[in-house]
Amino acid sequence: MAASDTDFHFVQASGNFSTPTVLTEPDQVATIEANAPKSISFWASARQKLLKDRLAVAWGIILILIVLAALIGPQIQHYDPNLIRVNSRNVGPSAAHWFGTDRLGRDLFTRTCIGVQVSLMVAILSTFLAIGFGTIYGMIMAFFGGWVDEILMRIIEVFNSLPGLLITMLIMVVLGNGMWTMLFALAVTSWSGSARQARGLVMQLRGLDYVTAAVMLDTPLWRIMARHLVPNMMSILILDIGQSIPDNIFGEASLSFLGLGIQAPNTSLGILIANGQDQMLQHPLQLYIPILILIAIVFAFNILGDGLRDALDPKFQD
Repeated sequence: MAASDTDFHFVQASGNFSTPTVLTEPDQVATIEANAPKSISFWASARQKLLKDRLAVAWGIILILIVLAALIGPQIQHYDPNLIRVNSRNVGPSAAHWFGTDRLGRDLFTRTCIGVQVSLMVAILSTFLAIGFGTIYGMIMAFFGGWVDEILMRIIEVFNSLPGLLITMLIMVVLGNGMWTMLFALAVTSWSGSARQARGLVMQLRGLDYVTAAVMLDTPLWRIMARHLVPNMMSILILDIGQSIPDNIFGEASLSFLGLGIQAPNTSLGILIANGQDQMLQHPLQLYIPILILIAIVFAFNILGDGLRDALDPKFQD
């Protein structure tokens, strides 16, 4: 019986036929696996998407440089940020004072570095405090449901009906001015959005099989939250953090500018802007430098937040 032309494949070269190549089953499986497209994890895919966003990467580098300068700058200059030098008042930028000095002779570069540190620390800590509390609050609402959900939701609605600035001012009046008081005030006025979002996500997740199985096995609530709920919410939490930090940075600067936040002789971006306003006509750099740094930080976090949103969105294609 003649063999079918699909059984073997011969290659004719110079009038001769080459020996047919016959792959065994293990070799065929190995070849198929080698040629198959390799799947990557969700986080690896998100990282690749973020790195392809040139605008987000560029502003991320700018943000890193600002943070590094704020951390390393005071170690390079070796100036006391609160030391008054009467003979060096309102000096322009020079090799000795890179940003010049203020009306009291204090080195503005050192004070700007300390101000960036303080503003970032207040914004980041208040963001984590607000999102952490709001996430736990929202998970409890959705997990228990019923009358617990109704009562906790009414608390959020009452809280949202009050002006945030009024709540902040009341907290400042009761607890006094200062960095830690302002941190607490910013967190108190920004946790409700995270609570609503966490509630909606958990209401979608609580019906999944592995969550139902954990409940039937009498798994403690904190373990269910830590193992099953929070990991599935992590991408949304990262987005919340990226969007809340610039809001809190601007909030800290606004409060300090109005005299409700950090008080002199301590410094922050808001205090530097307030002091620079007094010298705006004679020495405009004292105002423009902290304003430009504040704008750069807020822009960097906002653009990074947009890049993270696109990178963590499964529907977004490169």
